[in-house]
Amino acid sequence: MTTENYKFFSHRDCEFFPCHKVKKEEGFNCLFCYCPLYALGEGCGGSFQFTEEGVKDCTNCVIPHSRGGYDYIMERFGQIMDLVKEQKGEPK
Repeated sequence: MTTENYKFFSHRDCEFFPCHKVKKEEGFNCLFCYCPLYALGEGCGGSFQFTEEGVKDCTNCVIPHSRGGYDYIMERFGQIMDLVKEQKGEPK
């Protein structure tokens, strides 16, 4: 038997649930409470903006919190690994 339940988790008891404005709370995925793609800066592919202080504001992005968020993030995870290698001075 194959399942994909590991791709979705909804923590309705969290005092911040939902942390983004959404139309349907039942589809809100808490698996990536903090988006792993944040480190990619402008290359994350999400709906973000920068504050006047230069901080990336992801308030309007729900990619990691959507039902397809897991697959989207895992497809991009190689870019995060490349970023870490680059910071360590290792070849990609």
